[in-house]
Amino acid sequence: MARVSQEHLDARRRQILVGAAHCFARNGFHGTSMQDVLKEVGLSAGAVYRYFAGKEELIAAIADEAFSSIRRAFEEAAELIPPPTPDVLLGRVLRGVFEGQVYGMERRTCAALIVQVWAETMRNDRLAKTLDDGFIGMREAWATLVEAYRAAGLMHSDVPADDVARTLIATAQGFLAQEALFGGAEPHVLENGLRGLMSMGPQKIS
Repeated sequence: MARVSQEHLDARRRQILVGAAHCFARNGFHGTSMQDVLKEVGLSAGAVYRYFAGKEELIAAIADEAFSSIRRAFEEAAELIPPPTPDVLLGRVLRGVFEGQVYGMERRTCAALIVQVWAETMRNDRLAKTLDDGFIGMREAWATLVEAYRAAGLMHSDVPADDVARTLIATAQGFLAQEALFGGAEPHVLENGLRGLMSMGPQKIS
């Protein structure tokens, strides 16, 4: 019997995740059955259950993959000298999310899926743990970036790095929620808004 390559296994797992993500975005987690996922990906139950035991594992894998992708972007940015400023970096990350680099979805559909994941954590302890781990990882990645900003002379050292990290994460989360709820949350709007805030300084008194 021919041995199945790791590349083939990875591609099949990816196929299942992409199909499940589209089902969840379209119908919600509770409105999607495993049978819906099987139909979406065009695979047998045995082929899918080889990778995932059920919906909860699929949801957790989707959340974990999204966090890993975003965290890598932050970690790579921290290695640049000088690191990209928050407006540039957050714009780049949101473009990666909105342009469907993770699941090939339209911008608002992708944002809606992310918001659904957040909501699901309120009732799903396993997913809450995945989200919590991802949040901690993103805070650590941003804190590393803050230290890089300080080393490059771009940021003062009088504010705790974690405070800056949580504020910037909240900014990105807010834009994702705006896109999911209202649409029109273009990454360049976030970039311009942050750039405007970053330009503020002491007022000159005439």
